[in-house]
Amino acid sequence: MSDDHDRAAFEALAQAGTDDDGAARALGVRLKASPQATDLKALAALWIHGAIAAPEAIPGAYDAVAQGYLGEAVAAAPVPTDTGQPPEPIPAAFWSALWELLDEPRGAGGALTVTTKTAALAGLISPRGQLRVGKAALAYPGVPAAVAQGYPRPFTLAALAACPADSVGGVFHALIVDNGFDLEVLDRKALGLDRLPPPLDYLNARILQCHDLWHIVGGYETTALHEVAISAFQLAQFGHHYSSMFLGMVLTRLAFERPEGGAIVLPVILSAWVHGRRTPPLLGVDWPAIWNRPLADVRTFLDVKPYVSPFPADLFEQLSVAA
Repeated sequence: MSDDHDRAAFEALAQAGTDDDGAARALGVRLKASPQATDLKALAALWIHGAIAAPEAIPGAYDAVAQGYLGEAVAAAPVPTDTGQPPEPIPAAFWSALWELLDEPRGAGGALTVTTKTAALAGLISPRGQLRVGKAALAYPGVPAAVAQGYPRPFTLAALAACPADSVGGVFHALIVDNGFDLEVLDRKALGLDRLPPPLDYLNARILQCHDLWHIVGGYETTALHEVAISAFQLAQFGHHYSSMFLGMVLTRLAFERPEGGAIVLPVILSAWVHGRRTPPLLGVDWPAIWNRPLADVRTFLDVKPYVSPFPADLFEQLSVAA
């Protein structure tokens, strides 16, 4: 990717972070005008800082950058996280794992391998850092009420198979079966999610079972570009830790390798972040109670407007074929 000096400078920038929303907003303005590698690295470092050192800083930083880049306010109430805490030290093991992941050739191992390795980065934060991630998540709208429901029971294909084809349950069933997906992308038992400190046990299990549902209801396609987009949506909804890691990793790779790609990836991430901030909380929705309702009715019931993508959902796939 780059030499050791550049990486060391980036690591220092990520550890330091910033609590200056004005500077983050100005960074967004500059990136909109011209996505330079230096500014992309600064933003990637800011997002890594939130993901690993100061999760409380995530909503303010993303809101500010989105406002600067998109030229309009997020138009959602601020997430009242406790931003007065010093950042956690970013361990050397995290950097080793991140650089190793980013040094792999593009597409190596497939999407599932990237998902697994990126999720593993979250396990490299300290126990105190984990507690901070959970506490910060509880500041997002709807999260305390959702967590109070208790550890989520898995959905079943049998229940979904009984739903009408045009219902949200029927569309969900078709997405899983037709694409050979699993109902949950990763095995929650193998990951030991039930052994995580609350509320992380609930949050991580819940998003595994709801990720594809949010694709459907939120209007996100199952393409590479929209996987990036829905990560921003999930992060905006409840501070999803894996999504913060994933977005930090994506932007870091972009900044070091292809800064010109910022003109595509940034509007997607930031528009999806705003979409997530403006959408009512979906975390605690009783999905089985509405399995049989038509998808359009469910969107109306939940007040969810489908995501409007700034680029074709399959843009990366088109570019890959053209190449």
